[in-house]
Amino acid sequence: MLAQTLFLGENLLPLLTLAFGGALLAGNVLALIKPPETRRDDQDLEKPPMVRTLVYAAMGAVMAIWALASLLSG
Repeated sequence: MLAQTLFLGENLLPLLTLAFGGALLAGNVLALIKPPETRRDDQDLEKPPMVRTLVYAAMGAVMAIWALASLLSG
């Protein structure tokens, strides 16, 4: 019998969710802590919008926690 294996393993979706959630959380928190020093265009903002950045950071945290729970539960 030919053994079936999934491309990149069985935990691909939780691992991708963990990666994207962690990146979303880290990127938005770092944008709040240290915004870019120079503006490239007149359309660039001096600092990120607070509410949108916090919402995106919270979404990233939920994604990362959910992915960790999925990976640890087996």
